[in-house]
Amino acid sequence: MNVRDLFSLLCLFLLPLTNASDRPNILWLSAEDISPHFGCYGDKYAITPHVDALAEEGTVFTHAYTTAGVCAPSRSAIILGMYQNSVGTHHMRCDADLADGIRPFPLYLREAGYYCTNNAKTDYQFSSPSPKEIWNENSRKAHWKNRGDDQPFFAVFNFVECHESYIALDPRYQQAIEKLPAELHRDPFKRFTNLPPYYPDTQIVHNDWRRNYEMISGLDVWVGEHIRQLEEAGLADNTIVMFWSDHGVGLPRAKRWLYESGTNVPLVVHVPERFRGLVNWEVAAKDGRIVSGVDFGPTVLELAGLPVPEIMQGQSFTRGGREFAFGARDRMDERYDIIRMVRGAEYRYIRNFEPLKPYYQFMNTPEQGATMQEIRRLELEGGMTAEQALFSADRKPVEELYHVSSDPHEVNNLASNPEHAETLARMRAELAAWQNEVGDIGLIPESEIKREEVRGTKRYDILRSREGGGAGFASRLTKIAAAASLGVGSRDSLLDGLADAEPAVRFWGATGLGNLHEDKAFSGFTTDESTALLGALADKAPAVRIAAARALAPVPKYRELALERLAEDLKAQNEWARLEAAIVLDELDEIVRPKVADLQDALIDQPNKYIVRVANRALNELLGTSNTVK
Repeated sequence: MNVRDLFSLLCLFLLPLTNASDRPNILWLSAEDISPHFGCYGDKYAITPHVDALAEEGTVFTHAYTTAGVCAPSRSAIILGMYQNSVGTHHMRCDADLADGIRPFPLYLREAGYYCTNNAKTDYQFSSPSPKEIWNENSRKAHWKNRGDDQPFFAVFNFVECHESYIALDPRYQQAIEKLPAELHRDPFKRFTNLPPYYPDTQIVHNDWRRNYEMISGLDVWVGEHIRQLEEAGLADNTIVMFWSDHGVGLPRAKRWLYESGTNVPLVVHVPERFRGLVNWEVAAKDGRIVSGVDFGPTVLELAGLPVPEIMQGQSFTRGGREFAFGARDRMDERYDIIRMVRGAEYRYIRNFEPLKPYYQFMNTPEQGATMQEIRRLELEGGMTAEQALFSADRKPVEELYHVSSDPHEVNNLASNPEHAETLARMRAELAAWQNEVGDIGLIPESEIKREEVRGTKRYDILRSREGGGAGFASRLTKIAAAASLGVGSRDSLLDGLADAEPAVRFWGATGLGNLHEDKAFSGFTTDESTALLGALADKAPAVRIAAARALAPVPKYRELALERLAEDLKAQNEWARLEAAIVLDELDEIVRPKVADLQDALIDQPNKYIVRVANRALNELLGTSNTVK
């Protein structure tokens, strides 16, 4: 008997012992793209009476964090109770094949007799099981009202009008504002004293900040309607309500990022009096325990009286929080930028595994926003403050450390401050331990993940399928990925990495050698390094070939050979190899001019839009054009 069958049998055994009326209903009210900008969080600009009323009889969690600063990876972690960079749902818009034993948590609730509905956002990043299999009903008409008599329910409703597109795109904003009561409209010339210092202090940016507050007020009205429905049905005293967001505000340096602005989210939970023995938090209070989005599912299972499956990496927060919350940033639409985060009670640690990339890589979607355009304008015209210029830098520090309570906007990096060396070392070690524990496949190039899948290996099993459960592979991978950004002092280990049996380790070895060009102490490759990189141009793994070409292209005598390698992989059968090659060609700037024709060919007949976007951006830079693509 497998684990799934055993769990189902256990649920059936337990059901007769518990009357349906003794089990709580659970209502999730989720929102997109919002930070804790609510009155119950102390925000003086918020007009949020319904969420505030929920908080008055519930609990406000001040340290709730999502596992990613963007919707789909975050929501996949929530529905599975597992970190997205462990199961393979970490890249924005990907489709993972889940490994055996990994199941969306509503399936356990259904097997225990709960009626489970979702209205209607999914964004789970896996195709099987499908939403129709996960939920009793998944549609815009899905509702707990459709259940059988006395059947307990778990119902999810999703509010979409806080999404960044309702701030950035006028038609969507106008559509949303028309439905908002007139008293919730804000002064179009309003200026805010709580505008983060890393944003340009212009009226255009204040307008985006105002739109954010207006959309949150619309969300608040929606929350009030759902609470009213419960009360009218006589179910308020039997329903636990959780209100949360999938990540922070949909503006630059927040959405898609792992700072407080991108990962700290509102979480308000109301537990009716009859079920308060299930939890250990205070009512009508703020609770500072650390909660992760990966904990939401396990918490619901425990509230429903069900065991949390061992494979889940989240933990119920009904009895206590966790010491650290972890987060990951991987491919955001068409750009890779591997970043990891650890958030403790006081400090946030960030590790940039690709520090030579700028903070604001060009990505089609965020570039449409007015705030992003203001940032771009000031980058060209000058006049930025130190805080604003910090996030327009063309590279990032390897490590970032912030004392969040004294530096809430995280603009004072303490990583190089000797007074914080002990904290830095502790959080660095916590990150490495977490990466090894969960099996961080985000350090494996996407094209290599694709190759593993073609060979029949599920993403979650890539590390675990190796000898000894993959511990040795995982350890080598995390070490070489860290070494790749440490400069000439790591060149011996990088050369060793380029000879490793695992393609992902070889990739980081080649990437690290390529990074040496940016080290002032670097005066050229040794004979052994050049030989190894030239050999890697023929590696069986496209990611290794591409990384080697990136390293060799700046060297005049190897340039033509390296560019030809990139042009060939721009046409590879592996779609993610195509994207990886396109990105390197874009990043190499002027020296890729001989490959303009290859980039132009990449604008048509591609397996995904991201390849087209990057090729178009490279051509615009090379040719001085301003062509747009979807």
